[in-house]
Amino acid sequence: MSRRIGLFGGTFDPVHNAHLALARSARDDLHLDELRWVPTGRPWQKARTITDGAHREAMVRLAIEGEPRMVLDRTELERQGPSYTLDTVREAQAREPGATWFLVIGQDQYAGLHTWNGWRDLLGRVVLAVANRPGPLAPVDPEVLRCPHQSVPLAMLDISATDIRARAAAGLDISSLVPPQVARYIDSHRLYAAKSGS
Repeated sequence: MSRRIGLFGGTFDPVHNAHLALARSARDDLHLDELRWVPTGRPWQKARTITDGAHREAMVRLAIEGEPRMVLDRTELERQGPSYTLDTVREAQAREPGATWFLVIGQDQYAGLHTWNGWRDLLGRVVLAVANRPGPLAPVDPEVLRCPHQSVPLAMLDISATDIRARAAAGLDISSLVPPQVARYIDSHRLYAAKSGS
């Protein structure tokens, strides 16, 4: 019986309650033996400056502490250069060639998949687990839909890391949006505090 392993990548800047709910849903609904959280090292499609990887790694570790069958994967944090999902999947498959791999992504990522590096190769290697936020779905590129692949739907809470960063910068409470230990970490390190003079 091959192991069923999920890969859940993202900047996690910060990790929040919707991420955690989605990860639990993927782990349980897909009957995963393991769900690996993969914080992005250098996201090549992000224009904004992201928080240092050490902080994002620490927040994910705090969020998944005590969660059965969830682990942190440092592959992209350790890799030099841009973070390409295809490289991460290839490395994982080389280490465990007999496993069945699930890639947990958001609907917005699914809609933009045709812009990813080596997306056709990627689709042949994984089962996509697509998280749908409430509201209208972003259209998926016809070429992606034509390319043979498996996908399964997952529900996602409507929480945004962008909103959390803005709330934290404004000094507003974020305790209902992130795990308590993550809220304490953000506060103690003043991660998203507004810069003085800006």
